Amino acid sequence: MADTSGPEQVEDVSGADRAGRTRNGVGRQRRKATPARRGTISQVSSSPAAAQHLRDLARLRRVRDRIDREYAQPLDVEALARGVNMSAGHLSRQFRLAYGESPYAYLMTRRIERAMALLRRGDLSVTEVCFAVGCSSLGTFSTRFTELVGVPPSTYRAQTARAAAEMPPCMAKQVTRPIRNREARVTEPHLA
Repeated sequence: MADTSGPEQVEDVSGADRAGRTRNGVGRQRRKATPARRGTISQVSSSPAAAQHLRDLARLRRVRDRIDREYAQPLDVEALARGVNMSAGHLSRQFRLAYGESPYAYLMTRRIERAMALLRRGDLSVTEVCFAVGCSSLGTFSTRFTELVGVPPSTYRAQTARAAAEMPPCMAKQVTRPIRNREARVTEPHLA
């Protein structure tokens, strides 16, 4: 049966120039292009991949906002993924691509930032701060705090209690912001 749909449409799949020559002199390969059908996604949106990427970014913003709001709650990647109808693996990969760190690392950074603020106040013990920011293990909290800040929480509390008395809270927060991804200095932080 003959094709009566009109002239054959072809697309170049070899990267050849208009004369049909490639770099090595071999002619171009041609294959029949499939015409777009009515009502397909390619006609509805200009780029389905771009639209999906925007939807994924909106979901990732919702996850990040939820972490910022509920950092003191027991959150895990599976629960965060269920909230935006994604698998945990896909959420972790996409979150890392968008924000440069995993959802768990982002959550722990938020918790450590809040712990730093509470420790600067000086009225809570390290254990109370640990549980107030949503960590369930004092050992894990201390280890992660030391990784991000460069000093243990008890040392940080003692050092900043003196320095924070002389500094406005808005400046103290900016100067003492934790460094992400294990880039913390081993020496004492400069606070004044």
